[in-house]
Amino acid sequence: MGMLGKVLKSAAAVKAIQVVRREAAKPENQRKAKDMITKLRQQRGRSH
Repeated sequence: MGMLGKVLKSAAAVKAIQVVRREAAKPENQRKAKDMITKLRQQRGRSH
């Protein structure tokens, strides 16, 4: 199943990338990501 397996894996990867991009484009998810990054930066600042 060499070549067929590779095709199926790459198709699944392309689909996953499309889903991630679609979700990342949503404003509520962008806000959540920014909040998470801010929180992580604050935690890193306290630990050093």
